[in-house]
Amino acid sequence: MNGKLKIREIALQTGLSISTVSRVLAGKSNTSDRAKQKILDCARQEGILEQLSTGRLLLNSLVVFAPQRAFDVRYDIFYFKVIQGIVQALAPHEVRLRYCALEEESSNTALFMEKMSDPAAEAAMLVGIDDPHIHALAANIGKPCILINCRDRRMTLPGVSPDHQLIGRFSAQYLFEQGHRRILSILCLRRYTMEQRLNGIREAWQEFNLEFNESLHLITTQGFGKSETEQCLAEYLRHCPERDRPTAILAGGDYMAQGAVNALAGIGLHVPHDISIMSMDGFDPASDREVPFTSVQVPCGELGMEAVRLLQQWLMRPNMISRTLLLNGGLILRDSVRRIHAHNTSPMTREFGLYDE
Repeated sequence: MNGKLKIREIALQTGLSISTVSRVLAGKSNTSDRAKQKILDCARQEGILEQLSTGRLLLNSLVVFAPQRAFDVRYDIFYFKVIQGIVQALAPHEVRLRYCALEEESSNTALFMEKMSDPAAEAAMLVGIDDPHIHALAANIGKPCILINCRDRRMTLPGVSPDHQLIGRFSAQYLFEQGHRRILSILCLRRYTMEQRLNGIREAWQEFNLEFNESLHLITTQGFGKSETEQCLAEYLRHCPERDRPTAILAGGDYMAQGAVNALAGIGLHVPHDISIMSMDGFDPASDREVPFTSVQVPCGELGMEAVRLLQQWLMRPNMISRTLLLNGGLILRDSVRRIHAHNTSPMTREFGLYDE
């Protein structure tokens, strides 16, 4: 049955015009809710909806909820690129995209309900929102909602996220395979996703039959910025005997890696000749670095694009089982890791932003 015959069959069964059926299946908004629901129910019942092109998006408007910093590349390049991925995936469709800032935790539930109660808000995406109350509201509001880089512990909402634990394990494993045994990880553990990366790092140590000692092998920071990382690592190195210095540093992101480079330069050490550096969030394509970072590139834009595809599946099959899609990272080989033959700092008193300069 070709496209025209499908439309004609639905029109006959619903008693609606061919043009009305065509508008609904094309995702146009100029049709009553009653007619739209009647057409979609018929299409599902006859198995026609599942046969339609997966490129169609049967809605006209979408609200993206994210932390305020996500909407400015200067403050959170990761989430900014995720949102750009959403924009890119929606480009072929006539979908109105709106944005609303929410706190990651203790979110404004009244604001969320106000936005989602608007008849023009047909679906939503929650980017990095961890508040379980928002998740519960999203699950019960009767509109499609996709999670990005967060999880619904009640398993009622579909989502897409990097495989953080595997990314951590893979990154540490790569350094071990290059002959490094004294590896210092520098991480910001402000979210459970970074705890997952740390769990992956621990797994790699265990795989190589090595003991992971937090006081020797881990520095934790409040944010992902260069300045804080530089100060924390400089403090660590001041108390670390030269014989116990790490041969490699695994940083939680490119900005942190650059902070580590600055700290090493401050005591006359060079990358990678003296100490290798690897980043677990390779998203900064800066070309003015003396030594480009070897890194695991986390798929930022792909998260947004896959979230739109997941939304398409939900619209086609609203009763599908909730699922979470985990995306792998990709190893980018540059010049900051050298192959070789085979403790936390005191609390900081200065306040740091998430991405400081």
